Amino acid sequence: MALNFLSRGSLKGEKATLGTSFRSNFTIGALIRILIRFFQFVLGITVIGLYAVDLDRARKANSYTDGKWVWAVVCGTLGAVTSLVFMLPLVKAWFFFYIDALVWLFYLVAFGIFGKMYIPENPEGNAGIKRMKNAVWVLLTNMLLWFLTAVYGAVVFWKSRKARTSLTGRGQQHV
Repeated sequence: MALNFLSRGSLKGEKATLGTSFRSNFTIGALIRILIRFFQFVLGITVIGLYAVDLDRARKANSYTDGKWVWAVVCGTLGAVTSLVFMLPLVKAWFFFYIDALVWLFYLVAFGIFGKMYIPENPEGNAGIKRMKNAVWVLLTNMLLWFLTAVYGAVVFWKSRKARTSLTGRGQQHV
């Protein structure tokens, strides 16, 4: 009789653990958010790899490192680190939608710089120009993903400002 709770597998006052809270809070929206952040991370690393090749070549040749390529690597690094932080389950990334918008703006500038340089360019068999033309489309894809998360975060942020809370006295009454 005293051990009756063992048959049910739970206690009435049982605290939520990672196993129970993860399953109850994991939704399709959370999965989509994690996937988008994962793609932002992967594309950020890709941007670093595509543009750092030219920076490394310039370093080895002891020549001038162009600020445009440094900017692209900084954008990729900022995007990869930010997406990793925002991918964590405890971080409410929608609250920091302005950081998403700032990273989107950085990628927009990088896409504008390299799009103007390489989209109209004819590669004529030059592997370096082909690589840079592909890198421009990676920048565009990443820019669109950051725009998507910035808009989503702004919408959720503005909706949450109007939400009912128990602290403001507008909370729902539980009976």
